[in-house]
Amino acid sequence: MKTIIYNIGTLAGILPSDVRKLDGAEMNQVECIENAYLVIEDGVITDFGEYSADRCHFPNDSSTCGQGGSTVLETTPDSRTHNPESEEADATYIDAKGGYVMPAFCDSHTHIVYAGCRDGEFRDKIAGLSYEEIAARGGGILNSADLLHETSEEELYGQSMVRVLEIMSMGTGAVEIKSGYGLTVEDELKMLRVIRRIKETAPITVRANFLGAHAVGRAYKGRQSEYVDLVCNEMLPRVAEEGLADFVDVFCDEGFFTVEDTDKILSKAAEYGITPKIHANELEVSGGVQVGVKHGALSVDHLEKTTDAEIEALRGSGTMPTMLPGCSFFLGIPYGNAKGYIEAGLPVALASDYNPGSSPSGNMRFVMALGCIRMRLTPEQSFNACTINTAYAMGVSDILGSITVGKKANLIITKPVPSLAFIPYSHQTPVIEQVILNGISL
Repeated sequence: MKTIIYNIGTLAGILPSDVRKLDGAEMNQVECIENAYLVIEDGVITDFGEYSADRCHFPNDSSTCGQGGSTVLETTPDSRTHNPESEEADATYIDAKGGYVMPAFCDSHTHIVYAGCRDGEFRDKIAGLSYEEIAARGGGILNSADLLHETSEEELYGQSMVRVLEIMSMGTGAVEIKSGYGLTVEDELKMLRVIRRIKETAPITVRANFLGAHAVGRAYKGRQSEYVDLVCNEMLPRVAEEGLADFVDVFCDEGFFTVEDTDKILSKAAEYGITPKIHANELEVSGGVQVGVKHGALSVDHLEKTTDAEIEALRGSGTMPTMLPGCSFFLGIPYGNAKGYIEAGLPVALASDYNPGSSPSGNMRFVMALGCIRMRLTPEQSFNACTINTAYAMGVSDILGSITVGKKANLIITKPVPSLAFIPYSHQTPVIEQVILNGISL
């Protein structure tokens, strides 16, 4: 099946096939082609380029690209157009109407498999209680664990799919989903089975992250070391046996899990060949970044509170610093030092942290806007942080995150807009015209 997108005002986010992430100053640029076309075959980008009048015409009006009806692209050998004479009759044509075409967002940090919501805690936040104070009173993550325990796997899948469809409609084409609201062996497995079902039934690309060490389960209150043993000796073997997780994660932060706990869990995960990731430095400078780098974590996430020591620990590593501005926005806590990390030559990814307690939104366009408005990133830096770098942070930048021949055709088509900067600048204006996942329009 072939699809041709034509009359593209600007094709944005073009990268060579060997680029997996952008570091430091590399994030300052977004390669674009104006007046472009793009070809999709069997869900994969197979060709794109600039319209040329001597090679490309439309049957109803051959004078300009994008005027008239169906697209016919004619070419000479080795050019970046194609010859449609025998095969284009069965192609599907999409008129971009002068809008941007860009890679769909990738969201490498979410908790969208959860039961119910925590809108009751919203009043506590308004009254001035901190995240830590709500957790200390038995709310927060433990509240979600209680709700999830009472929810059937079928109902949990149904509730979660509503959120998955929501983020897809807002332009997200890949998502990492964490467990961590189970906190018992069976409930963690229930969450991961729901994530697996989403992966099997939704067109979005999904990666699963086992976060049994999100908090200490209620039954283990005051016995944290025993809970860590439960994660290592009972949860991890079951998760590995059923092949339910692409990653393993630990909330290494003040009031949650220590560096020693984290080291123990990640060492055990390594025995099963599960790639580590880390929640770190949301509440305090916790040492989580350093232990993550020690274990070769694919990403270290949150980073609202960091120092030069974290930058130095990450320098030269393959670990992606991932910041979650939606959490900072909702909780009123500091934003990560994305600008400083980039100036130090490091890459930065941005993700939504979509969850019921501290970031109840999966709108990656708003994340891109917060990257600009609150973190002082340029539109180009924020765009790269929400596409290729966050694809890297979930291990999919070989197949997603850029306009590259051979990558999945997960794309956003916008209405005509004056610039890339307009997308985060006017972040509430409904500019997304169409979302394409695996080459198919939603």
